[in-house]
Amino acid sequence: MKFNFSRRIRSGYLAALVLLLVSYILTLNAVLELRKENQWVDHTRQVINKLELLVSYLKDAEIGLRGLIMMKDEKFLLPYYTSQNKVDSIHAVLVHLTSDNAIQTERTAKLKVLIDRKFAIIADQLNELREAHFELTPLVKEKAFESKAIMDSIRFVVGTMENREDELLNERNGNVRSINRVVYTIIVALFLFSILIIIYSLVTFNIENRAKQEASKEAAGYHDQLEKRVKELDEANRELIALRGIQSFASTGRVARVIAHEVKNPLTNIDLSIDHLIAGEISEEDKKVFMDIIARNSKRINHLINDLLHATRFSELKYEKADINEVLDEALDFARDRAQLNQIKIEKKYGNDIPTVEIDKERMRIAFLNIIMNAIESTDEKTGLLVLETSVKNNMCEINISDNGKGMDFETLAKIFDPYFTSKKTGNGLGLTHTQNIILNHKGKIFASSEVGKGTTFTIFLGLNGNGQDHPK
Repeated sequence: MKFNFSRRIRSGYLAALVLLLVSYILTLNAVLELRKENQWVDHTRQVINKLELLVSYLKDAEIGLRGLIMMKDEKFLLPYYTSQNKVDSIHAVLVHLTSDNAIQTERTAKLKVLIDRKFAIIADQLNELREAHFELTPLVKEKAFESKAIMDSIRFVVGTMENREDELLNERNGNVRSINRVVYTIIVALFLFSILIIIYSLVTFNIENRAKQEASKEAAGYHDQLEKRVKELDEANRELIALRGIQSFASTGRVARVIAHEVKNPLTNIDLSIDHLIAGEISEEDKKVFMDIIARNSKRINHLINDLLHATRFSELKYEKADINEVLDEALDFARDRAQLNQIKIEKKYGNDIPTVEIDKERMRIAFLNIIMNAIESTDEKTGLLVLETSVKNNMCEINISDNGKGMDFETLAKIFDPYFTSKKTGNGLGLTHTQNIILNHKGKIFASSEVGKGTTFTIFLGLNGNGQDHPK
């Protein structure tokens, strides 16, 4: 019984699906037919448009001739000179457009004969006018009547062709309407039949579906909860984006304030010195003092700007193959005296199978040194620990520089790469900005993780030879 019941349900749905599929196929066929007929409509419009243009250019030729007769000036022949090429070009298009219709092709050929005769008559009239010094002669008048007769014939052929195109258009539109009526009738019948089958299947299915309603309600409840969580996540994401915008604005403001503060004092000194120099009546010794003040403070401003540019701009690198462990050791040598003074313990966990990397050794040494010096300054004397580790992961060279210093909270960690941000009493806050710029210039990545009271770890990823090095050789 259950087997027969399930089979009836499946049969009902299958029949409805087949009928709907048939209706969709018929609809698609109707759409394709409409598209085809629309193309023919466009084809007809093109033919009619070209025919009208052809007649228009022929009229231009006649207008040019009339202007010559009236004004006795060959400047009025410009429309005549340009019209012949245009008429020939349009006729070539008409030959292509009417190639699918033998009758229209024959008329197009006849049109060509008439056009050639038309221009030949105009040419004869021009020659006669030039010989008669632009005076009307009996021959010119005779040719004018002949030209009119030819033009009437051209208009007749053009009108016949346009009428034929209109007949073809009406015929095609009638075919489309007939097809649409048949397809519409079939689709409506199939749709109604499908509705009956679906209703039957739904009624039959509901008999056994009652036991599943509770499960469906539970699923709906889970779905609502999921949607709620998605909305909450979306709202949190928008808040995070807004917070990042605020942080970016605050960072920009902080940089502006620091630059303003650093530049204001030397600018004040320069302004005061210039005021004294402008005032005049000062000794050569005082003048030299004021000039020294201006030069010294100008250098100070220039030094400040250069520091900011080096820390933030992308610059050309001098790539060479290097052992990353050796570069780390070279950076460590520059900081070794400071580490020894603070009695910092240094541990090296270098990988032995790390391939060479293509880097700017000098810049990379500076990047490592900035991190190492920050680590040394953040650790306590005698108990400080600095760990340098290198390895290969996912075809990338990974460098970890860790310390057991005071660490940073989340807010500080989020700003460490911002220009002029520093939590130290000394320094200009550009060291880590410069480091990040160097790593990014190498198509690398740099991350920092920290926990207050436990220390900080900087992780750097650099592409190995042939993997991720997207720099000019």
